[in-house]
Amino acid sequence: MPTKPRPRPVRVIHARAPIRINDIGGWTDTWFAGRGRVLNAAVEPAVEAQARVFERAKGEARVAILASNYGQTIRVDPAAPRAEPHGLLQYAVSALPPDPDLRLEIALHSHVPAGISTGTSASVTVALLGVLNALRPRPLAWAELAGLAHRVETEMLGGQSGIQDQIAAAHGGVSFIVMNEYPKAETSPLRLSQNLRAEMDRRLALVYLGSPHRSSAIHEAVIAELERGGPQFAVLRELADLAGEARRALRAEDLEAFGRIMTLNNEAQRRLGIGLVSPRADRAARLFQSFGAAGWKVNGAGGAGGSMTVLAGPDDARRRAMAEAIGRLGRGVRIIPTRISAEGVQAWDAL
Repeated sequence: MPTKPRPRPVRVIHARAPIRINDIGGWTDTWFAGRGRVLNAAVEPAVEAQARVFERAKGEARVAILASNYGQTIRVDPAAPRAEPHGLLQYAVSALPPDPDLRLEIALHSHVPAGISTGTSASVTVALLGVLNALRPRPLAWAELAGLAHRVETEMLGGQSGIQDQIAAAHGGVSFIVMNEYPKAETSPLRLSQNLRAEMDRRLALVYLGSPHRSSAIHEAVIAELERGGPQFAVLRELADLAGEARRALRAEDLEAFGRIMTLNNEAQRRLGIGLVSPRADRAARLFQSFGAAGWKVNGAGGAGGSMTVLAGPDDARRRAMAEAIGRLGRGVRIIPTRISAEGVQAWDAL
């Protein structure tokens, strides 16, 4: 008996959203900081999404999401999202629900491990919203997508998240973010010269520390310290000031000063909470220093696991030797190749 041919999709939509590294001033983009400043870089490899759009037959599920990194397929009812499994994906679909006459098969893939401290969950959300947004008669602008992605994670799911990761994923490039009142922000892109962009791509490295972390749990621990009336609010102001200094250093194309600011940020973050800079991160930092790196910092919330950004020194031979030494650290520690992403979230139809 001949098999029934698979229906052909009426559209195939692709989307991609970069991840975030080197968040100088991170932690000041949160509700408990109230106001702050962050400078960060959106980089590739980007999170990728593909939506195959079909006409929906009566009784068919409206949305199926293949989360390839987890080897799971999740069926989503946009009218009744659930916190498990993968509530972030379910609530993102409910935030921009497709037409009820359509059926979507969506594949999501990240080229970096989960829990790597690079805002990957925000990038996944923005990429997913990107394909859903392409189905709208009047698509949302990038800033609206960033705000919606943040609300999905915080208001709909009740998680702890600053605003910078969603902005980086939606906007791309190197951004200076000013938050005068949570969660409102003004974002200024830094226009890098061709030489500066090339040098940053050559010298910046993303170093995975071999195990994931849970950023919401880390946020909750720091919030508890702040509620006890500790000195952390002064550290938040210091972190915000470092973001402004980092912007001045890049405008002056002074990467040595930029590297020193990265390391100062790392040490300020250490004072923000116990365990935000882990022993494994300190061991990696000592190695970076031994090869003449200009600076380094833990990415994102920090804590056990996650990743670091290191700015190598200008000498190519020492940079390569440092990369080889990182590869010999073992326990899963490795460099993940990156480059600054000129674009934020993009969505387009396959030809």
